[in-house]
Amino acid sequence: MNKSGDGSGFNLNRFKEASALGIIRGATPDSVEGVVEACVSGGLQFVEFTLNSDGALSFIETGSKKFADSLCIGAGTVLSVSEATQAFNAGAQFIVSPTLNDDVAFYCREKGLAYFPGAFTPTEIEKAWNAGAAMVKVFPASQMGPDYLKTLLGPFNDILLMAVGGIHASNADDYLRAGASAVAIGGSVLSPVRMKNKEYEIIKAEISEFVLAVRAYCSKIGRVSNQSESLR
Repeated sequence: MNKSGDGSGFNLNRFKEASALGIIRGATPDSVEGVVEACVSGGLQFVEFTLNSDGALSFIETGSKKFADSLCIGAGTVLSVSEATQAFNAGAQFIVSPTLNDDVAFYCREKGLAYFPGAFTPTEIEKAWNAGAAMVKVFPASQMGPDYLKTLLGPFNDILLMAVGGIHASNADDYLRAGASAVAIGGSVLSPVRMKNKEYEIIKAEISEFVLAVRAYCSKIGRVSNQSESLR
């Protein structure tokens, strides 16, 4: 079963090397370019726009073209095949969902799209992985903490997990050390209020802090991304 998403240009190995994802929810037409530029300047190589935000599809389409050389853009909060199709047609290179949707999983397999379904319990995580997930999004990770991931990976040592929810610069390495293949930041840094107020320098600084923390851990274990390589 192909989990890499190479049909869309998404490179799973690159994502595992970067080990960091930015979640953009609530951007506006006025703020989106500044926000994406802050993400790129802060060092993020992968971001998702959540589809429950107005204008998300147009942001994906525009961002995928303008930042093609520096950023891989996906769609988040994808709840149906219809939404997955619209996201793919807009240029999304990967799909993220809050839970496993079997129809979306099938669509992503057919299109060669990397799929990141959310799950929490061992049963949910195993089912999501077996449905073809590139990684399983453990959400909300902060409710159980890093030790939960470490425990999960006892019986599920081949499953790739991404920790989402309550992750920030000061605890990112705790989740990576526990076995997470990637970590994601969202509203704590990329908040709608900050985006509305165009606080791009603050966003950039906190993203940079987060990315540096992730890279510091990855360098210790030899999982370092070469930014000079193409993301595509």
